[in-house]
Parts: sequence; C-alpha cells; structure tokens
Amino acid sequence: MKAADIMNPNVVTIDSLATIAQAAKFMKLHNIKTLIVDRASEKDAYGIITTTDIAQAIANTKNPATTYVCEVMTKPCIVVNPDLEVEHIPQLFAKARIHIAPVIKDKLLGVVSLTDIITKTDCLNSNNVKFISQTTTELAEFPFDELTADSWEIEKWEQEYDNWCSG
Repeated sequence: MKAADIMNPNVVTIDSLATIAQAAKFMKLHNIKTLIVDRASEKDAYGIITTTDIAQAIANTKNPATTYVCEVMTKPCIVVNPDLEVEHIPQLFAKARIHIAPVIKDKLLGVVSLTDIITKTDCLNSNNVKFISQTTTELAEFPFDELTADSWEIEKWEQEYDNWCSG
C-alpha cells in the first residue's frame, strides 16, 4: 500500500499573505489543525502552518490580525512522495517530529497523517512493524510504557529513501 492509497485528497490551502487570524478561522471552519501554504510560483516550495504555530505566535505576543502566515509557517515542509510505501511514513514522521505532511509529485495531491495510517491500514500488523528490544536482538513483548521513537524499526527502510524528499 502506498501513500497515495491512504492520503486525503481534500486539501485546504491558504495564501502566505493571509493573517494568522484568517488561518485560524479557516481551520475552525474546516475542522482541521493544519493548512498547506500555497506556493508563490511553480518553482517555489509549499509551506505548512499548524494550530501550534499560531498558538506559539500568539504566546510570543504576535497580533493575529496583523501577523502573516508567512511569518510563522514552516517552509519548505517535509513532503511525502505518493509512491512511498505506507509502512515507511511513520519512520519519516518520527524522525521529522511531525504528524502530517503534504503528498506531492510535481503538484499538491493531498495530505497524509498519522490518523490516516492508523485508520486506513493494518499498520500495526506484526508483519510490517516490529518492536526491537534495546537490550537484546530478540523480539520482545510490547512494554507500552517504555516505548520511544528510536525503538521502532521499519523493514526495508533504507531502500525507500529516494521515495520522499523535503521541499
């Protein structure tokens, strides 16, 4: 299964010159926590703005009515190739410390999130993901209270580096 199979093709975008107050209203209207920021030109990279970005801006005394999306967004953002195998997306997300990313191949096709992976796949099937004990090379019971991002190993990860990119 590939990223294109589970992505959400209904992407809500916003212009980089919109205010963060407008972005927050857009998020509330569409019941989402992330907006993809449109490119200024075909050769430009996409950006991303989240509710966390807006909250941090407000906490840093930025005025939501006069602060532009381009001032607080992340650009370029981590993107997922639509041909990337789904079992490799959690590894990418863990390394980049993100929960959602746009799916892009020449143009914006959709977004994929951890929620998509959990709800649209059987990603926790032991054939795809296995827990490796940090003290032994044998498979171990799942000690859920001791899990860390570095404890998961996705099979064949090295072969998939060319299927995702940044920007």
